[in-house]
Amino acid sequence: MIFTKTIYIETEKKGDIINLTHKIESIVQESKINDGIVHVFAPHATAVFALTELESNLREDIKKLLEDVAPEVGWKHGANAFSHLRSMLLPPDKTLPVRNGRVIRGTWQDLFFIEADTSGRLRKIELTIIGE
Repeated sequence: MIFTKTIYIETEKKGDIINLTHKIESIVQESKINDGIVHVFAPHATAVFALTELESNLREDIKKLLEDVAPEVGWKHGANAFSHLRSMLLPPDKTLPVRNGRVIRGTWQDLFFIEADTSGRLRKIELTIIGE
């Protein structure tokens, strides 16, 4: 069985981090798939996902890491070169197992979206849940 759904989120600014864990878990329950996988994909060149603890200090550390590795200035591409470079460091998708109708993740793991572009915008996210 395959269940697909498109959702939209609105980011407010560069570097926004939006926790999607509960929304993804709700959609998995809606799918009625008990065992399988859920694939979450953002079809954007400057949007990424991460799966880790989402504590407030770690949020700031994530932003600092991206700034340290790919600062905003000094690139040839132009105003949003850093956005494209940051999106090369983290993936635009994540796949998680589904067991007994629930998304499997570690105790401290949350799935979150990171806005890597220069400002907030409307973002499309495609979900595909495959299983039985």
